[in-house]
Amino acid sequence: MRSWNTAEGRFMSTEYESQVVREAYESRATEYTKVLGSIEAMSPVDLAAIEGWSRGIDGRIVDAGCGPGHWTAHLRNLGADIEGIDMVPAFIDGARSRFPDTAFRLGDLDALPVKSASLAGILAWYSLIHVSPDLLSVTIQEFARCLEPGGRVLLGFFEGQKVEAFGHAVTTAYFWPVEEMARLLADARFEVTEVRTRADPGARPHAAIAAQLSH
Repeated sequence: MRSWNTAEGRFMSTEYESQVVREAYESRATEYTKVLGSIEAMSPVDLAAIEGWSRGIDGRIVDAGCGPGHWTAHLRNLGADIEGIDMVPAFIDGARSRFPDTAFRLGDLDALPVKSASLAGILAWYSLIHVSPDLLSVTIQEFARCLEPGGRVLLGFFEGQKVEAFGHAVTTAYFWPVEEMARLLADARFEVTEVRTRADPGARPHAAIAAQLSH
């Protein structure tokens, strides 16, 4: 898929965009893991939300864009049937080394290496923030392909009053209004089941949407 990216002022494709993000994180994977690669560094609010979501899923889960792998390993330790997938080789290598009892493999978010209708859940916790607005629907449609009817997703992202690019520490990211993200999910046959938002002091506004694929 190829489309005009307003924020960057050029044509983008999913392949090109993935390459840009992959290279940006590959160069800073060690630094990122040190700062944000542990459950202890995560918000207790997020911890409770993700744990609660995973307990409601009976079946296989993919942590899509698992990064350093801490969420994948944590949910596995709680009994989830889960695998982490990320497009950054340094993240996958590091996750396999740190969490040898947890499954990880390389894969792109818009072409997950899983069979259609084979998953019960997909966790995408801040892994969609670098996907440009013109291309995000492709990834969400891919999630719908991978999930069985009734399958569930949990998305974490930066909330904003409008869809807007900003200068993330690693590479360009985007704010999303909850309503716009919910619309993309609805277009892919998801029904939103829960929305949570918060604004922590000194941090960008946060949103989380849980949704279920229609039967």
